[in-house]
Amino acid sequence: METWHEFYLLIGTAGAALTGLLFVVVSLGSRVVAHDQTTGVKAFLSPNAVHFTTTLVVSAMFLVPNLPAAVIGSLLCAGAIGAVVYLVSTNAHAHWQRNRLSFLDWIWFIALPVATYCLLLLSGLGLLLQVTWSMHGVAVASILLLVVGIRNAWDIVIWMSRREHK
Repeated sequence: METWHEFYLLIGTAGAALTGLLFVVVSLGSRVVAHDQTTGVKAFLSPNAVHFTTTLVVSAMFLVPNLPAAVIGSLLCAGAIGAVVYLVSTNAHAHWQRNRLSFLDWIWFIALPVATYCLLLLSGLGLLLQVTWSMHGVAVASILLLVVGIRNAWDIVIWMSRREHK
């Protein structure tokens, strides 16, 4: 795991910075977030904070010295299952249907995050079973969470700016 130090330092820093920027976005569009319950803003916005903080926490786990792979694998599995349960609880799919959003939005807001957390779960299982390529699965999942979060946050910013100008 030592060879991955720089990668997780970079990914964790990005996750922390993007989480902070998400707070700025919400504060700038607070009227839309607070007054527009029916559109599912919280169902689509809050998961981005989860995506960014997941990358931060995963990176932090890999940077802890001498933390056994079995512990990391167990925590990854638990976190991935928790994240999927959380995503299901947001009812984003119902909001997507009700608001007749595009199929592309369904892919980015629902399918890709669920698939990414499933990859994180499989990678955690791989770490538990000492599968060599598990670290690469965690790396891909971390990058995907950042990319999905960035894309979705941008989409929400555009949506909020249009909403405020109406």
